[in-house]
Amino acid sequence: MKNTDLKRALRAATGAARAAGALMRTHRRRTKKVNEALHHDIKLELDVRSQRLITRSLAAAFPTIPVLGEEGIDAGVEAAPARWVVDPIDGTVNYAYGIPHACVSIALQVRLPDGTHRTDVGVVYDPFVDDLWTALRGSVTRLNGRPIHVSRRRKLEEAIVSLGFAKNDDSLEATVAQFAAFTRKVRKLRIMGSAALAFAYVADGRFDAYLERGVRLWDVAAGALLVECAGGEPGCEDLPGEHRVRVTCHNGLLGSSLAQLL
Repeated sequence: MKNTDLKRALRAATGAARAAGALMRTHRRRTKKVNEALHHDIKLELDVRSQRLITRSLAAAFPTIPVLGEEGIDAGVEAAPARWVVDPIDGTVNYAYGIPHACVSIALQVRLPDGTHRTDVGVVYDPFVDDLWTALRGSVTRLNGRPIHVSRRRKLEEAIVSLGFAKNDDSLEATVAQFAAFTRKVRKLRIMGSAALAFAYVADGRFDAYLERGVRLWDVAAGALLVECAGGEPGCEDLPGEHRVRVTCHNGLLGSSLAQLL
């Protein structure tokens, strides 16, 4: 896609994220309809409604680009020249319980000649504090229009590290072991419940690293670009299974220290 098209895509993604965020704010204190309740997850009717709103908004600007989303995947999305990757509410359990730590995540990926995909546009929007992170490949990450950068901390003992708990038993056990290993080595551990916001926090230096052993592409696609364009290491590794990713994200200075503990 041309640079002008990418800038237009960034505007479209920003508008869609703000619209979905407004929906989240409107329903924040209202009773939520639960479509499915699992041991470690909740699916809300509002997740579906939010993705439909985002899809309509994006289609108004780019009618031929399909959506790969947590709440539905358009036909032909793998072979399309470009695709939107959408998490309409990242942090649904937080949101369902009234905890205002959740966001909207929207990325635009282009398909490369080898069949892989590259994220060129990323937007993460926290509607509860009105924080909007944006990134365009080749440019700097911005928070509410202001350029941001990852932290400069080099020592684990000064670092704040965020952990994410995946939903399967193997990942849960491994993350418990990580918790035990890191809690004595870092300044603070945080378990916040939103992968996209964890990436955004690394991008602007609130967190120094974020680790999770099994998330979905729509959780991380936008956030990974935020971190990359802010000077950090997104650390996303594809796993077996549909759109599964392992994350070792950091500020670019803590890689060897993290590797020793992992």
